[in-house]
Amino acid sequence: MQALLKLSNAIDGLNRFIGKHVIWLILASTAISAINAIVRKAFNVSSNAYLEVQWYLFAATFMLCSAFTLLNGEHVKIDVLYSRFKKRTQTWIDVFGFTFFLLPFCSAIIWFSVPFFLKGFNSGEMSSNAGGLIRWPVYAMMPLGFSLLWLQGISELIKRLAFLMGLIDDPTEKASGKTAEEELAEAIQKLAEEKAAQAKAA
Repeated sequence: MQALLKLSNAIDGLNRFIGKHVIWLILASTAISAINAIVRKAFNVSSNAYLEVQWYLFAATFMLCSAFTLLNGEHVKIDVLYSRFKKRTQTWIDVFGFTFFLLPFCSAIIWFSVPFFLKGFNSGEMSSNAGGLIRWPVYAMMPLGFSLLWLQGISELIKRLAFLMGLIDDPTEKASGKTAEEELAEAIQKLAEEKAAQAKAA
């Protein structure tokens, strides 16, 4: 079980790293949207590529961060009954859900989405919109995102079983810390302060 816990920690580290960096795509999407609106209003020039790249970035954020969301226990739950059970009962429900719902569902999506991605990649499929982008990068987000979610499902299953065996503390207890949004805001503020200091020094 110790080897499995090390695997779980590695998966958690991978998805934590991806989640904390992919969030920057939201900022990029927002900036592109703003620039597109300004250029369209000021110069009456626009392209479907601007709209599609926003869609691509949003799709990448949603798919690649789904595992990070599971890691932090932020997926929507309807826990009217679940919350009334004891912790061990809740954990067994989680084990059942990961084993018979999450992992098979992710496996099915990966199985069907890989050929879909490969078909688009090999054909060089382009958007049907004028000035649109090539499609395979956004198709790749499906197998990639669900593979990360599948891995995180394995990690969560390992942690639940280890908890039931008394090897670790409750993995669903959230450690108090900064949210990804707070970390992003601090990083942007730090970057702005550094640029202001450089401009002042110059």
